[in-house]
Amino acid sequence: MFRCWCLKAFRADRRLVGNSHVLPRSASAPSRRTLSGVYTRPCCTKLWLGTRSVASVTASTDLTYAQLRRLLAGGKAVVIDVREPWELREYGVIPGSINVPLGQVNGALQLVPEEFRKQYGGEMPGQADNVVFTCLKGIRSKTALDTAISLGYKDVQHYPGGWQDWAKNEHKN
Repeated sequence: MFRCWCLKAFRADRRLVGNSHVLPRSASAPSRRTLSGVYTRPCCTKLWLGTRSVASVTASTDLTYAQLRRLLAGGKAVVIDVREPWELREYGVIPGSINVPLGQVNGALQLVPEEFRKQYGGEMPGQADNVVFTCLKGIRSKTALDTAISLGYKDVQHYPGGWQDWAKNEHKN
């Protein structure tokens, strides 16, 4: 996991100034204030909001229905659905996706491939593989995307429309 010295400086400064939600400025690391009042530093890949981090990725990580359909047709991505098993039974499944509930994503992506295959019934994605996360509406898939990034996965995306958008588009075709 990538760690920048700014995180250590921020934690130290936070203890000194109390419950501030703004990053302290430093002469050695210029920062830029955003409209929300949060300072960002060019050396960091994260925005620090209080003690909670929100990963920011420079490339677009969102897929449209058509892009996901092309990836699935070409077998160019591992699609992981992070909904609970009962949701898949009740609502439906994107064909070719592997079900790994959100609460298990962190542990699942750290398993050995044989154990992953045995537990989830699909091939475990490598850190260089294209991995797409999906859920019902795109909220949990974004959390899974952030988890995968923190574990070192490079080519990760999520389908923000989730199952609801998929089903709507499938009924049109």
